[in-house]
Amino acid sequence: MAFMLETRGLTKQFGRGDHAQTAVADVNLHIKEGEVYGLLGPNGAGKSTTLKMICGMLRPSAGQILIGGHPWQRDDLYRIGSLIEEAPLYPNLSARENLRVRTTLLGLPEERIDEVLAEVGLGNVGSKRAGRFSMGMKQRLGIALALLVRPHLLILDEPTNGLDPIGIEELRDTIRGFAARGITVLVSSHILSEVQQMADSVGIIHEGRLAYEDRLHKGQDLEQLFMDVCRYGRASQQREVA
Repeated sequence: MAFMLETRGLTKQFGRGDHAQTAVADVNLHIKEGEVYGLLGPNGAGKSTTLKMICGMLRPSAGQILIGGHPWQRDDLYRIGSLIEEAPLYPNLSARENLRVRTTLLGLPEERIDEVLAEVGLGNVGSKRAGRFSMGMKQRLGIALALLVRPHLLILDEPTNGLDPIGIEELRDTIRGFAARGITVLVSSHILSEVQQMADSVGIIHEGRLAYEDRLHKGQDLEQLFMDVCRYGRASQQREVA
C-alpha cells in the first residue's frame, strides 16, 4: 500500500527533565496518496503540534516522518504546501503581491500567481489589498500560498475557522477537487459534519495519542465515534498497514 505520509512513533515533548510535558506521544499515521485525511481531536489534543512537526516547524523529540516512503528531509518542503493557523499575509499588499513575495523567496515562476488565484476563486480580486479581505478570502489566499509549490501533500489546519456556511461548503468542494487531481490532503477540523462529507479516512488524537484511525464508511456516525474516543480514550480499529 502506497502512503504519501507515514509517521512512526512520532513524539514531541516540551521542556526537559522533570518539567518535560508530552504534547504528542507515539503517533502512527498512515495517509494514502490522493486521499483526504481528516485529523480530529478536542482542543489541546496535539493536532496542531503533529502538523507542525510534519511541516518542519517543530523538531520531533522522537519517532520518524516518512514522505512518499522515505525519511523526511528539508527538500520535502518543496512537495508540501501548508496553511497552519492563520495565513501569513501582508495586509498592506494585494493578493498578487503577497504571492509574488513567496514566489521570489522560493524561486518559483511568476506565472504560478495567476494560476493559484484562479484555483482558489480569487482571480478577480488579485489587486485588492489582503487587509480588506473577508475571513473566507484570507483563507483562500492562504491556500493559494500553499499551492504555489505544486504540492503533493497539502496540510490545512482548521481551514474553516471564521467561515460562514456558504464559505465552508465552497472550501469543502475545493478540497475534494484537490484530491481528485491527485493531491493528498491532510485537514484538521473541529466541524465533524464537514469532515464526514469531505474525508476518505480519519484519525482521532486524544491526549496526544492516536486513539483511532480508519477509512470512513458510508452511514458511519462520526460524531458518535468522536465522542466515544474522547470519553473513553479507546484505541481500537486501527487501519491495517501490511
